[in-house]
Amino acid sequence: MATYKEILGTAVQNFAGDPANPIIGQVWYNSISGRFRYNEVAPQLGAWSTGGTMNTARRAQGVGIQTAALAYGGNNGTANVANNESYNGTSWTELNDLNTARSQLATAGIQTAALAFGGLTPPGAVNNTETWNGTSWTEVNDLNTARRIFGGAGTNTAALAFGGFTGTVTTGATETWNGTSWTTSPASMNTARETTGCGATNTAALSAGGFTTVNTGATESWNGTSWTTKNSLNTARYYLANLGTNTAALAIGGNQNPPITAAVENWNGTSWTEVNDLNTARDQLGGAGTNTAGLAYGGNPTTGATEEWDVATRGAWATGSPLNTARRILAGAGTQTSALAFGGATTVATGETEAYNGTLWSNVASLNTARVTLAGCGATNTAALAFGGSPGTPGTPQLGNNESWNGTSWTELNDLNTARSYLMGVGTNTAALAFGGFTTAVTAVNESWNGTSWTEVGDLNTARFNLGGVGTNTAALAIGGNPGTSPFNTGATETWNGTSWTEVNDLNTPRFGIGGSGTQTASLGFGGTNTPSATIAYANTESWNGTSWSQADELNTGRYQLGAAGTQTAGLAFGGSTPTVIGATEEYNDPYYDNLTITTTV
Repeated sequence: MATYKEILGTAVQNFAGDPANPIIGQVWYNSISGRFRYNEVAPQLGAWSTGGTMNTARRAQGVGIQTAALAYGGNNGTANVANNESYNGTSWTELNDLNTARSQLATAGIQTAALAFGGLTPPGAVNNTETWNGTSWTEVNDLNTARRIFGGAGTNTAALAFGGFTGTVTTGATETWNGTSWTTSPASMNTARETTGCGATNTAALSAGGFTTVNTGATESWNGTSWTTKNSLNTARYYLANLGTNTAALAIGGNQNPPITAAVENWNGTSWTEVNDLNTARDQLGGAGTNTAGLAYGGNPTTGATEEWDVATRGAWATGSPLNTARRILAGAGTQTSALAFGGATTVATGETEAYNGTLWSNVASLNTARVTLAGCGATNTAALAFGGSPGTPGTPQLGNNESWNGTSWTELNDLNTARSYLMGVGTNTAALAFGGFTTAVTAVNESWNGTSWTEVGDLNTARFNLGGVGTNTAALAIGGNPGTSPFNTGATETWNGTSWTEVNDLNTPRFGIGGSGTQTASLGFGGTNTPSATIAYANTESWNGTSWSQADELNTGRYQLGAAGTQTAGLAFGGSTPTVIGATEEYNDPYYDNLTITTTV
């Protein structure tokens, strides 16, 4: 059998850890973890983040790019509208309206030179065409076939109209626009249907999804002469949005007859791949931009919500070794390769402590006080702090107990001023912060630890318990939680500057029982649940850049009330509930190193 060196001309190098800047494709042996490692390109993942809200909530269509879009026409839930708005990447501005109010129309062009054609003006489909010069709309020659719920592509001087519903039948009719008039093409679509579409020109377009007598995932590509049937969407649906080109597109939202969906799929010219969902499920929405920088706005249920899609090389979660004792409502500290898990419960409270070296968990000395719903913090698995909690579930009575870990044993120190459970802690074992939690009611109390004693400092703006947090005792982030009142979950995010808390942009998915890793300006929030019944275990991961949250790669196992440690680019998730209590461990890396099984002799 050939050796690795004979194949590639170099031997596998031995590192005490991972090399600082491994090249793509490099293999090495990590003598600390005892594993071979392989550096590969992190997967290209998209993330949706919240943009500016439209001035008029509606089911809308439009054109443009993520930072320069136009939305026109639609239905506000009561009537068709002629509203026209421009997006600059931050906010929407009202401009001159369409001449004919309508919904379910097709579009082509850019923000300053657009085309609006067809649509619904009760009692039926229309063939009206209007052109936009950046200032106003002008009526021009009509479509040959009046229709609605159909696709459009191209520019305002070279457009394409295809498919749709005439009011009596679905059609596959295709028409081209030359800047003056529409001409019916002899080549109809292979599958006549209500549909949507996209494309930069009238000679290269894409139609995806729609409705015949049932919802469909049918996909067709136009080459300027004819339509070719391609691989179907993974999720058949209608009333969706398409954006991009016929070789690189997104299919967004829609209706599965029922339900309305948040599903998003990416088109690479050959096949569709499921990617991260919209934050808000909707149909009859507008789309603009590309499959790497897109925009979704408006829709049904009637909304003006805008979401921005961005693709970058993102991290991914990989499975690590599980805890020796599966448990939930535990605490964590340290880094991805030097972590500590302590307290929690499978069925009853425990003081069990485990240390993680990046490969395996090892049992070490237990807490002096067994407890659940506690908080913890620390820089490594040899220096941590455990405080608060409860000796029993569901979290009463509350404890103020505070213990310090030196790598060998736990030592009792001065208690919290306010005994509580379900609180959050950040910092180190000599400089920590304890905030939120539950006493006999939900609390916003915040205390700072100086290595000797706790001092009351500025409270959270939003009282909550079962929340997440990251950072230090002078620069912290409070994430999500349960405010104690309906809907019993919040996406509220606050930053701490050493003196006071400031409300900043919320999580995209409100939740409690969330894990966090990182710093005040670069962190991850992952897992959680949305109701006291805890029937949903989120796998959602969101990344914080110091200003806003965006979607990142999901956990492999959705869970809540989990333990967490690490950074934004090297996070760790362990334990929790699915709602079944688990010990599963996952490592987040960005870029990430995958384990490699060597099959040749080294």
